[in-house]
Amino acid sequence: MSKIAAIVGRPNVGKSTLFNRLVGARKAIVDDLSGVTRDRHYGKAEWKNREFVVIDTGGYVPHSSDVFESAIRDQVVIAIEESDILIFMVDVTTGITDLDMAFADLLRKSRKPVMLVVNKVDNNDKLIDAAEFYSLGFDPLFNLSSMTGSGTGEMLDYMYDHLELEKEEELIPTGDLEEVDEDRIFPDTPGLPKVAIVGRPNVGKSSLVNAFLGYDRNIVTPIAGTTRDTIHTHYNAFGKEMLLVDTAGIRKKGKVHENIEFYSVLRAIRAIEECDVCVIMVDATLGVQAQDLNLFHLAMKNSKGILLLVNKWDLIENKETNTVKQFEESIRSKTAPFVDYPIHFISVQNKQRIFKAIESIESVYENMKRTVSTSKLNEFILPIIEQTPPPSQKGKYIRIKYATQLKANSVVFAFFCNLPQYVKDSYKRFLENKIRNEYNFQGVPIKLFFRKK
Repeated sequence: MSKIAAIVGRPNVGKSTLFNRLVGARKAIVDDLSGVTRDRHYGKAEWKNREFVVIDTGGYVPHSSDVFESAIRDQVVIAIEESDILIFMVDVTTGITDLDMAFADLLRKSRKPVMLVVNKVDNNDKLIDAAEFYSLGFDPLFNLSSMTGSGTGEMLDYMYDHLELEKEEELIPTGDLEEVDEDRIFPDTPGLPKVAIVGRPNVGKSSLVNAFLGYDRNIVTPIAGTTRDTIHTHYNAFGKEMLLVDTAGIRKKGKVHENIEFYSVLRAIRAIEECDVCVIMVDATLGVQAQDLNLFHLAMKNSKGILLLVNKWDLIENKETNTVKQFEESIRSKTAPFVDYPIHFISVQNKQRIFKAIESIESVYENMKRTVSTSKLNEFILPIIEQTPPPSQKGKYIRIKYATQLKANSVVFAFFCNLPQYVKDSYKRFLENKIRNEYNFQGVPIKLFFRKK
């Protein structure tokens, strides 16, 4: 079994900084502000050619009525339950606090092996100050600086010797305490469709992921901006398998004032760029707004599969027979000329029609992988071009010889002709619509290129 180490402790002691150092990437957002990390993060770390799993957790605050701190406590407890060893991190600059002592009591009750790590020990004076943490009663104790990396080698050597890190990639438990292939809980998962769920703050993205999974993987509160990092989760149910990427809500640039939210937005945009299918969630009570359209066009620009979910449909009052049709027509008119994508009207809270979304995600992903042979494409498209040729320009006639689908990560068709510079956008849209009518590319942006033969 691959071993799991959870980094735990009170807020703002440097857990995410150590996590990023161990996994070798800036996966977790780091800031001087307390309480930045909320959901738990998984990452792979390697030491002496052996791999193990690291979990980053939010800062644990007992007996707090704060809605975030209460939800973070639940996430920390799950991380403790599924780990093999706990890295209990404290801060030498503040000394032992009441929160450290309360959390130490919780760790003793867990009966898991605990490594006490005193962070921010970067000179001899602080090395002397770190001695007071022996009074917490944990052995071993390691002094390190997660910022500079000093001292982490000794900690990893201890883990290597005492955890018997396995070379083989085996099975590990995830948040629902079931055993799954560890390759499937990380963002570099090969072979599975990667699905980014994006939208404005408080539209229901994390609630949707939790509804799909059937348990509370991500923290959900009524407060906008609850999710900060991009959270990757493996979904495997009802014969469907994919990687769900929950993202932070994206607001207009002018309304982003905190550094944390700025980095959250950057990572959400990166999630769009790296995904296969982009699920754009819209609040039914607000309708499609400018920021929703910006996300739509960003997904189009990056040639991603697109699915639009209108959440909170249960809150719309006085619905009539044509309400859905009118709402749908309004949305498509705003995204024109690209209108060939699925739209579902859902209620995450009531779990209405959410699994239709899973089916559409899989369908859009399959459409993205669809290829049309050159012979069949030309048999279909050349008679149409002959019947409706491109309009002449400046007395010159455009003659399209043949077409082919290019090998690319997106759907791209190349048309070879004598005067490619004179082909108008309206004729390109005409050919695109003909291709869509013949072949199923719903939810997939199509690019047409015209080249000189």
